[in-house]
Amino acid sequence: MRKQLELFNLRPAYRVEQPKELMSKDALLKWKARVFKHQQRALNTEPPQQTSLFDPPRSHCDSDAINPFALKLHNAKFYRMKEHQERICIYFIIDNALPLLLYVGETMQTAKQRWNGTHDCKDYVMNYVETNRKHGLDVKMCSAFWHDTPENRTGRLRLESVLIKRWQSPFNKENWNKYGKPFGKI
Repeated sequence: MRKQLELFNLRPAYRVEQPKELMSKDALLKWKARVFKHQQRALNTEPPQQTSLFDPPRSHCDSDAINPFALKLHNAKFYRMKEHQERICIYFIIDNALPLLLYVGETMQTAKQRWNGTHDCKDYVMNYVETNRKHGLDVKMCSAFWHDTPENRTGRLRLESVLIKRWQSPFNKENWNKYGKPFGKI
C-alpha cells in the first residue's frame, strides 16, 4: 500500500508521531532565561522619542504603549470562551509563571476561524507545557487581548509585526532563527 501511496504522491490521513527527544531541564531553563532577559529589557527600556515642535498625539495603537503583561489575563484556551469569538484583536499567549510572552497574533475572529481548527501555536503550547511539567517546572499558560486595534487588517498586521519584533515572542516564526523551534512539530 505504501508504494501505491507514493506512486500517486498521497499520504495516509493519519500520522504516527515518533517520540521526540525531550529538551533537557538545563537547556529549557537557559532558553527561558534568554527569552525573559530580552522581554524584561523591552519592558523596562523607554523607547526612543522623536520630538518636534508639532508632535501628533500618541496613538492608542502605539506598540510602545501596549504591555501584554499588564492586560487582563484569560484562560489559555480562550478560543472556547464566547466573549472572544467575534471580536478583532491582537492576542498574546503568555506563560505567567516567569512571565514569558510566547506568541503574538492578530485575528478578525479570535476563536471560530483561527484557533478551533489547526494552529501550529496550539502544538507549541502543548509541547512547551509538557516539557515544563516533565521537568517539574511551574507553568501558567494564559492569554491576553488588545481589542482596541486598527479595524483594517493591514494596520493590524503592521501592529502585530512591530509587537513580534519588540517582544521577540519565540513561538512566532519571525523569531525562530534566534530561539529555535524546540516545541514545534517533529
